[in-house]
Amino acid sequence: MSRHHPHVLLTLGVLSLLLTAVPAHAQDEDVRSQAKAHLTELGEAIDGWDLVSARRELAALEKLIPEEAEALKYYKGRLAFEEGRYSEAVDLLAAAGVEDKPSSYLRLAKDTLAIMKTHQKAESEHFIFYYPKGKEEILVPYALEALEAIYRAMQEDLGWTPPGGKVRVEVVNNARELSRISTLSYEQIQITGTIAMCKFNKLMVTSPKAVARGYDWLDTLAHEYVHLVISQSSRNNVPIWLHEGMAKFLESRWRGPGGLGLSPSALALLGRRMKANNLVPFEKMHPSIAMLPTAEDAALAFAEVFYVVDYVLATKGSAGLRTIIQELRNGSTDKKAVEAAVGMPFGLFEKSWLAHIKKQPFPKELLPREQVVLKEDSKDQDKDEAKKGREISFGDFAEVQELPARKLAHLGELLRERNRVKAAAAEYSKAYAMVGDKYESISNKYALTLLELRRLDEAEQVLRGSLRVYPGLPGTNVHLGRILLFRKDWVKAKAAYMEALSTNPFDPEVHVALTKIHDELGETALKQRTVKAAALLTGMSETGVENAAWKFMRDPKELSGSNVTETPDAGTPADGGK
Repeated sequence: MSRHHPHVLLTLGVLSLLLTAVPAHAQDEDVRSQAKAHLTELGEAIDGWDLVSARRELAALEKLIPEEAEALKYYKGRLAFEEGRYSEAVDLLAAAGVEDKPSSYLRLAKDTLAIMKTHQKAESEHFIFYYPKGKEEILVPYALEALEAIYRAMQEDLGWTPPGGKVRVEVVNNARELSRISTLSYEQIQITGTIAMCKFNKLMVTSPKAVARGYDWLDTLAHEYVHLVISQSSRNNVPIWLHEGMAKFLESRWRGPGGLGLSPSALALLGRRMKANNLVPFEKMHPSIAMLPTAEDAALAFAEVFYVVDYVLATKGSAGLRTIIQELRNGSTDKKAVEAAVGMPFGLFEKSWLAHIKKQPFPKELLPREQVVLKEDSKDQDKDEAKKGREISFGDFAEVQELPARKLAHLGELLRERNRVKAAAAEYSKAYAMVGDKYESISNKYALTLLELRRLDEAEQVLRGSLRVYPGLPGTNVHLGRILLFRKDWVKAKAAYMEALSTNPFDPEVHVALTKIHDELGETALKQRTVKAAALLTGMSETGVENAAWKFMRDPKELSGSNVTETPDAGTPADGGK
């Protein structure tokens, strides 16, 4: 997840515009000195995301220079933009003579205004959540709960809560919209896999619908909020390598302890490069990890800084992170800040950190690196859409490098297609024996076959093995959820389907299954949430959703979303899916 800070340089031209705007009778050195001081503080406050101080400095400037001064209009426009008052920002920045060109504040304000003008709004105690009209409504309660949880966690861990009002969160439809409201080009977003940003004193995230298999959107919201807290509390003085290390480690704090967000593939890469004595030095991570020569180096650097934070927390607790932030806020270098936090020279810290990494449980195999694939860039969009029914598909095995295993899996799928389930399971078993948990496609197809044969224990074992290697994949969690539903293990089934929802919230099966689960657990309010979500996604009436939830459970042969359809009733007619 990328983040970039806006930096407004205090040019002599802007200063000159301001000072020449001071009335002639007041052009004495004292007034000019005051104006210069307030201008400097104003620029630094906006760049440091300290909008409370920025408002104070702006009010002081307004007493020294006339309202029509372009410099004053410019900074009023900047502040309006940072506070989400986009229409006002457009008028002020245009009046200040800002050029309407790519990445200028005027263009950013215009594009953001255009994209956000039809958005819906929902609020919680500390956040304002803007989302596109339509199925993104499903995101609202889950997003606000996660955001409030990470708010409390960062108050506890880092001792900071954003001042001056609620935090703005903006959801965009796709990568092209994200590029328009940020300073990243669409091509940069494609190359880096950027799906969210913390910039302009707000969080910007892409809807999960824009990514082929969804993405961990709740962790991502938390990740970007951690960036916001670090930026505000340090006045934007934390270097990117420490920024990303803290955000990645702390992103899981909304749902439990920190440190749950590093993928097995990243850990495997770190282990291999550690063994080869080929890590990325901290010096090469400047000015940005994204500028490292290869994508593998960038992934490695993120894993390295994750364990920097892990080590600091293991030895000094959250006080260590607070010390780093405070030292950097006060002007220390990154190395001096780390030294102050851990109480040792940086060279000794590096040795201790390396020893800490060597103790980690590295996977034996080098796992494929996770990549964000935008739906519009997917080579086979149909494959990436939720496939229902028995989920027959032959294209899933293209990733299997071992030719004998690929042939066996293909044969297994042919047999499944012809309803020769027992024979299909035998072929899948041979393929799985060759590759183990290496390919989620083989694991899931084998588990589905075992599920049809009611060999539930074996199916669960296969799926949990796959989740060890590919945690969070929504399809795998949905299949696991079906097994747990069949056993009527409501608590574990809920956990599996909630995991699926945290990656792909737009699968109707997830909400229909959760409707039944919440009902069994007596969670009336949560049940109403999922009923409304399923109705929005399928076009069914709410009565139809409840009927579908019972039908889903009544016939064990239909433990899939293929039958998430409405039985005709006298209730509200379907109004068409979004």
